[in-house]
Amino acid sequence: MSLTLRCHCGATQITLPHAPLRAGRCNCTYCARAGAIWGYYGEGELTILANEGERTYTASGMNMHHFCGNCGMQTWGDSPDWSSLYNADGTPKDGVGGMPTARSYSVNLNLIDDFDWSHVTVDDYDGRHNW
Repeated sequence: MSLTLRCHCGATQITLPHAPLRAGRCNCTYCARAGAIWGYYGEGELTILANEGERTYTASGMNMHHFCGNCGMQTWGDSPDWSSLYNADGTPKDGVGGMPTARSYSVNLNLIDDFDWSHVTVDDYDGRHNW
């Protein structure tokens, strides 16, 4: 069953193929201020229906934060797939190193009306101290 994420004014709308089973809440300086709980998807899984006035911000040049230029809601992001190299606690995975070649796409699950959180495990990431 697909889900649709909408910013506050409706100018950004993204269809998700399904609800994620896991999501992440990060305490890095950006995510803590955005207040998002991120659902993660692979390349080609998101369908952007509308993104009128979308704006993008990056502090690093690698992690792209997309938000509505009208109402300001943090809607989605894309970044190197850090989960391919690091565990949730920020420690490197055994035998893996370098820069990820794939990208990961995250959506702010708080922007889905009447989202059923009962089947989603939310992991807390210590991005403030590990990334």
